[in-house]
Amino acid sequence: PSPSETEETSVESARASGPPTVEELAQASFPGIMDEPVRLTDGTWHGDPFVEGGASAPAVGLVERFYLAGDVTGDGNQEAVALLWSSSGGSGTFDYLAVTGHSAEGVVCLATAELGDRVQVRAGRIHEGRIELDVVQAGPEDAACCPTELAKRTWQMGPDGLTESEPQVTGTLSLAELRGPEWVLTDFAWDEPAPGEPEVTLTFEEGEIAGRGGCNNYFGGVEETGDAPNGISIGHLGSTRMMCPEPIMAVEDRFFRQLAGTTSYSFLAGHLALSWQGDQEGGVMLFQPREKTADDS
Repeated sequence: PSPSETEETSVESARASGPPTVEELAQASFPGIMDEPVRLTDGTWHGDPFVEGGASAPAVGLVERFYLAGDVTGDGNQEAVALLWSSSGGSGTFDYLAVTGHSAEGVVCLATAELGDRVQVRAGRIHEGRIELDVVQAGPEDAACCPTELAKRTWQMGPDGLTESEPQVTGTLSLAELRGPEWVLTDFAWDEPAPGEPEVTLTFEEGEIAGRGGCNNYFGGVEETGDAPNGISIGHLGSTRMMCPEPIMAVEDRFFRQLAGTTSYSFLAGHLALSWQGDQEGGVMLFQPREKTADDS
C-alpha cells in the first residue's frame, strides 16, 4: 500500500478502537485551559509556583467520576467527553469540558469549553450529537461561593470547536431537587470508596429521608437550614434492629454517624455530595443515582 493508504488505515484502526478510556485521558494533553497545553500525569498537572519558593501554583486535574461517550463530531465514530478542573492558586476552581478522540498518534483533544467558576454538574449526557449538562451555577444575586441557579447547558461541536447555546434556567436549588432517585453510596470520603457490599442507599421525600444502612432499614427527618443556600440538618435517625456480621455492622455504624452530622449538600460530576461534621472529624460522602431499568415506570 502507498504511504497515504497506510496512514488512513492507521487512523481508521485507531478510531475503531472506540473512544478514549479514562486511563488514556489521565495521560493526555489538553489545550485551551492554561496559556500552553498541559499534559496530565496520572490525571493531574502542576505548574511552577507563581512566586519562586512559594506554595501557590497553577494546577489542572481530570474529574475521574465524569465520563461521556458518543458521536459528538458527526463522523460516525465515538468521542469521549471529559471534565477537568483548574486552579490558579485562588479560591476559584474553573471547570472545562473537553472532547477527545483517537488519532494515529494516540489520544487527541479536539476542543475545550469553559463552564465557569465553581459550577456544579448534576448530570450529563450526549443527545443527538449535543453535549447536555444539568448544572448548579451562580445566579445574578448569588455569591460565587454559593450557587443556587439550576440550568441546562448545551454545546455543539463545529468547525471552530464547541459552541454553547443560550443556557436554559430551570429553577432554584432546594431540597426538592434530591427527591425522586434512590441514591447509592459510592464513597465514604473523597479518596475512600465505599465497599461494594453491603449496598447503602438514601432517598429523600418531603421532610424525610429513608434507605438501607447496609443491614437495617432506617428513617429520619431532614430540613433546610439558613446557614447557606445548601445547608441541611438531619433529625434523629431510627432503624430496624437486625444484627449482621461485624464488617457489615461497621459499615452501617459509620454511615449512620456521618449521615447524622450532615451540614450541607452539593453536586460533583453527577454525584450527590453530603458534607458532614462530627466532634473531631468531618468530610464528604458521595452518592450516585441508581440507574433506571426497563422495568421502572
